[in-house]
Amino acid sequence: MSLLEVTEALCAHGPNDRPFIVGIDGLGGAGKTTFVKKLSRELKNWHHEVIVLPLDDYIVETKKRYETGYEEWYEYYYLQWDIRLLETELFKKLRNNSTDLTLPYYDRATDTIMPQHIHLTSSTIVLIEGVFLQRDEWRDYFDYVLFIDCSREVRAERVLNRDLYIGDYQTRVNKYKNRYWLAEEHYIKSVEPKKKADGLYSTRT
Repeated sequence: MSLLEVTEALCAHGPNDRPFIVGIDGLGGAGKTTFVKKLSRELKNWHHEVIVLPLDDYIVETKKRYETGYEEWYEYYYLQWDIRLLETELFKKLRNNSTDLTLPYYDRATDTIMPQHIHLTSSTIVLIEGVFLQRDEWRDYFDYVLFIDCSREVRAERVLNRDLYIGDYQTRVNKYKNRYWLAEEHYIKSVEPKKKADGLYSTRT
């Protein structure tokens, strides 16, 4: 699909009595954030109210997702977010046309959770961007899911050159091998997100 085709597909949903929930799914380094910026701009040009919610803004504190006794990939897939809390405070409330959300925003500077208050209307298109969006607990809440597809080679190059905060190059490689990539493999095998998505957008470079 092209950006125009995605925009047209979202605009075609018509009037609704609650926010339209869109998932921008994809693995690390696929280009989700860049695509969401373009899509948000296009939707606003079509006179839609849009709000973007990056899933990485709602992770839990470090102590809850590191050195927990579980394997690193498990920590990333199952413990990085409070899955049930987000289901209750984000997805269910959007489905029930709540115009005011209070989400658990993660403050990276202090490694603490603080409440983030968000106001929206029933006509808002909500773009939720992140990995693992089509996990069983969340998939049915989405009205439309787009999977951002990109080759593993390109994604690996992007993240290993991007995530300098992790440490030197070998440290980055080790962390991705032990934590992120294994969790992504689990997601691909157990959920089949490309197959379940409503649309597929490919990035090449």
